[in-house]
Parts: sequence; C-alpha cells; structure tokens
Amino acid sequence: MQLSFLYSKFGKKQISLAVIAWFLLALIAVLAELFHDSINNYLIFKNVFWHTIHQQNLYLEYPAEYQDSNHYGVLFSLVIAPFAVLPDWLGVILWVLLNAYVLYVAIKTLPVSEKSVNTILLISAIEMMTASHNVQFNAIVAAAIIFSYTLVKRQNECWSTFFIAAVFLIKLYGIAGLLFFVFSENRLKFIGWFLFWMVVLFALPMVISSPAYIVQCYRDWFQSLTEKNLHNISLDYINMQDISAMGMLRRTFQLKNMSNLVMILPAAILLALPLLRFNLYKHLKFQLAYVALCLLTVVIYSSSAESPTYVIAMVGIAIWFVISDQASTWNRILLVFAIVMTSLSATDLFPRVVKQTVILPYALKALPSFIIWLVLIIKVGLMKEERFKEQHQNEPNANFAV
Repeated sequence: MQLSFLYSKFGKKQISLAVIAWFLLALIAVLAELFHDSINNYLIFKNVFWHTIHQQNLYLEYPAEYQDSNHYGVLFSLVIAPFAVLPDWLGVILWVLLNAYVLYVAIKTLPVSEKSVNTILLISAIEMMTASHNVQFNAIVAAAIIFSYTLVKRQNECWSTFFIAAVFLIKLYGIAGLLFFVFSENRLKFIGWFLFWMVVLFALPMVISSPAYIVQCYRDWFQSLTEKNLHNISLDYINMQDISAMGMLRRTFQLKNMSNLVMILPAAILLALPLLRFNLYKHLKFQLAYVALCLLTVVIYSSSAESPTYVIAMVGIAIWFVISDQASTWNRILLVFAIVMTSLSATDLFPRVVKQTVILPYALKALPSFIIWLVLIIKVGLMKEERFKEQHQNEPNANFAV
C-alpha cells in the first residue's frame, strides 16, 4: 500500500507544496533570526574564513566578534568563503538557503518515487526549520552522507568519496559514508579516490594561508574536540548538547563518569553486523535501510549532538518510514512520536515547562531516534531476504513491516 494519509486530499498539488514549504520554512527561520539580531553561529562561521586568512587560532574565543567558539575543521574556511565576503544579512540568508537546497537535491537523488521524496521533505521540514533558525551546517552534512551513497550507486566513486572526505575534515560525521564502500562495484577505486581527496582537501586551505598554519590548525582542532567532549558530558548543569543515547543514560541515572564507549562500542558492533549479510547488498531496501541507520547513528552516538543536529537524524527517520509498511499502526505511532518528541519539542508549540523539566534534562529528544535505530538494526540484521526484494523498481516500500 502506498502512502496515503499525508496526501489523501491534495494529490499532485501536495508534491509542489512540500517543496515550497521546505524552502519557505527555511527562509522564514533565517529572516526571524535576522530580525532578532540572532545570527551568532553565522558570525562564528564567517570568521573561520577571516581567521584563516589572518592565520589566527580558529578555536579560541573572540568575544568582540561572537559568543562561544568554533569547532569545525579548517577546510570549512573555504566552504564559507563566498558568504563571508558578503554583508552579513545577505550572507546568512544565502547560507541557510544553500543548506536547504543541497539537502533537497540530495533527497531527490535517492532511488525512491517522487511521492516518497516529498514525504521525506514533509517529515523533515520542521527539523530543517530548526537547523535554519540556528543557521547550522547540519543540512549539508546530511546531504553529504546521502550523496556518498547515491553517487556510489551511480558508480561515481570519485565524487562519493569527495563528500565523505570533505565532511569528515569539517565535522567528522562524514566518516559514516565509508560504510557505503560495501555497495561499490569498484572498491579499489573507492579506496584510491578517498585517499586522494583526503590529501587534497587536507592541503587545500594552505592556498589561503600556509602549510605550517594548517597543520597547527588540525592539532588545535583535535584539542578543541577533546575539550568540547568533556564539556558536553558534564552533569554540573543542563547542557544543550549531548542530546544522544549516551546523554539519555548519563542524565537519567546521573552517571557522571560514564565513558561514551560504553554505548558507542556495542553500537558499532551492531551497525557492522548487518554487513555480514553479503547476499542483501544488491537489494535496494537493504541499502536504504542502511543509509537511514547511518544518518541516525552519527547523531545519537555523538556527545556533540544538539537540537539542530537532528535534521540529520530526522531525514534518516523519514527514509525508514518511506521504505516501511506505511499502513502499519506501529510504524505510524513511531513516526508521530518522532515528530512530536524530536521536531515539535524544539518549537514554541511545545509546552515550555515540559521542555525545561523533562525533555532537555533527560535528553529525550534522542529517544525516538534511538528506538527507530533499534528497529532498523533488528530489521537489517534478522529479516529474511525475501522481505527486501522490491516489487517495484522505484518504490521500495512493500513488505518491510516491523
């Protein structure tokens, strides 16, 4: 059965409405932040470029320029460069719209029907708006992970590994794309291109600075991420980060000294086990389920995960839903739970007292993603091969019920 409850009254018109809503919500979000003079993240981002030009430490605090500090790799200086030279009001608008556009294009490249693409957009739209309010880079991170899969599907290992290496050198999350190596038809080429891009992209910022400075930047970045992790897992106050599986466990049971590895190592093993099912690699539903798993994994097992990071996870949830049995009451309940607890909990529509006393203190925004991650692990690990076979080439959502 095809998805109907999101489209029952609108038919084809709903398809265009999904796309319009996607970009309109992003634009409204960034205009609201401009109106309230609240674009601090963008000021951090643009100054990554200017600090690289002037060969200043990227990871110190610069209170005269912005609050907080940068935690992105120095390659980001080249990504943000075209926007940094513009007036702030124009640069931030174009930056947010670029993020929305790149993720939209990435979702469009998924091997699913047009209706499924628009369902993914609708399910992810609120999280896209949250990321846009925070003028974040996370939408491009989600897009890069998707591109690393869809380009492998098209036997374009060159550009697939470009996205993996680029995002890895900016925010580490891109490393998840390496798992799509198993879907490559030319794995030696995949490895070769990845190593090539790692070398090229590591050195590329030297064009606007110097080799010694860039090497020092990577050392400083490692130190910055180490200190940030210790800060994120602190239980001394309500932290806006560590909205993760580990964060839920840490905060619920006040496990102040709990290492992230307590959950990350078992999760890594569970994520790797389905890849032993070599006979499933050829099935589109298995591939898409694994893409969804990777999008969820990089968020819910990161101590740096915060509310706007969940645009990555919500796209993973949306992919899970479109390849699942959409008539299933259980699947619909899980989807609604995710939309309410993950997406709406970050908005003004959600009761503030609940957010401040329940959702944030216990990192419960991560809960729906963690449950759906477990559901997917069970599916890709235990489901019989017949359930992964596509009945229709471009609509891989039959026979994938829980």
